Amino acid sequence: MPSELSTTRRNLTADAARDIAHVVHPYTNLAEHRQVGPLIIERGEGVFVQDEHGRRYLEGMAGLWSVSLGYSEKRLAEAAARQFERLPYAPIFNNRSHQPGIDLAEALVKIAPAGLNHVLFANSGSEANDQAGKIVWYHNNQIGRPAKKKLIARYHGYHGVTVLAGSLTGLTPVHADFDLPLPGILHTDAPSRYHYGRDGETQHEFLDRIAGNLEALIQREGPETIAAFFAEPVNGGGGVIVPPTGYFARIQALLRKYDILFVVDEVITGFGRTGEIFGSFTYDLKPDILTAAKALSSSYLPISAVLLTDAIYESLVAGSAKNGAFSHGVTYAAHPVAAAVALETLKIYEERDIVGHVRRVSHRFQERLRGFAGHPIVGEARGVGLLGAVELSRESGRRQPFEAKSGFGRFVADRALEHGVILRNLGNAIAFCPPLIITEDEIDLLFDGFAKALDDGLDHARRSGWL
Repeated sequence: MPSELSTTRRNLTADAARDIAHVVHPYTNLAEHRQVGPLIIERGEGVFVQDEHGRRYLEGMAGLWSVSLGYSEKRLAEAAARQFERLPYAPIFNNRSHQPGIDLAEALVKIAPAGLNHVLFANSGSEANDQAGKIVWYHNNQIGRPAKKKLIARYHGYHGVTVLAGSLTGLTPVHADFDLPLPGILHTDAPSRYHYGRDGETQHEFLDRIAGNLEALIQREGPETIAAFFAEPVNGGGGVIVPPTGYFARIQALLRKYDILFVVDEVITGFGRTGEIFGSFTYDLKPDILTAAKALSSSYLPISAVLLTDAIYESLVAGSAKNGAFSHGVTYAAHPVAAAVALETLKIYEERDIVGHVRRVSHRFQERLRGFAGHPIVGEARGVGLLGAVELSRESGRRQPFEAKSGFGRFVADRALEHGVILRNLGNAIAFCPPLIITEDEIDLLFDGFAKALDDGLDHARRSGWL
């Protein structure tokens, strides 16, 4: 049912009516949308956006975890304009290439984890993870392991919505009525002690148990059938789940033991979000394949990348020799304008020391975030760098979620909007992912607005008899 905020948006403009008539909105209750209509954003500047009525909001989700340099960055607009004038499009199929694509691939290799020396481009994070899965299968066919094809991902993991990436995503709504997941896609525990820890279980015992569950899954399915393990350094769309210390060391040891490739999904964590250029450096990950998108171009234009080791690339070479070509690719791979904007984005990260800025201001961000831990309807506050979530609960500090049908998380996010802050509810979690350029004063504005929304939520829960 519509939230209290939604019912205040019934005075629809002509543009809103046209939207309802023609636009299919992803991740939206389409039945409700017919009644409440869209929030139409008209412009943005820095960390703020403005709607069609002139109302200003602090964009606490950087759009979709992605507008890392904020809005209206002139250098990116100028980079796009220059490339549009010079070469607006050229494919990289059939031995053709262009300077922006070459330069961007080289720039990515220079900053990536060691050994990732080759780049396959596409348009979105979903496509990047889809490509990664196909490459894993192709690779194993070339090296004589045709049975080693199953892919393991995690519950609460988010890898996209294409058929393969959506199968890897460990969220039930992404599968519901889409006939997903595909056969051969397996899921294992999310590293969330808050959600899945047992009463009295220590962190060490929790890690022992979920690592043991993964090993049992591998042994049950047969190590000779398991091709790759997909993981985000921090689960993003699944609730901003920050891995416990030691988790990835245990997981990577198992992958090495059973000769399973490690695909690291850096679509959200890449390019400074965790306080390192990649989340892989934050958690000492050694990927065989790394996927990136979103902040690669600060989302000014769609582009994604899959980075590969020499060994995997050589199998693509061998397969192309056998089959006559590496018959995979998309029309807009390394699109010259998108590539030029992405390259300029990387230059800005370096010149302005954006990673250093994240490290400096993330102390304030995490301090304010974790300050909500004692609130009467907060079960947990968690995060790393400029990424975080507050888990809503009917009892402070405990795992007592509000019922999904109550729409309580949506209510709190809507109230935040009324207080001038755009956030996103992920079930009972409220996520925070502001542009990386945010200042400490703007961080305070972000959390001050959320604090008001949280208090509104407390009042609403009490009136509804949920506490």
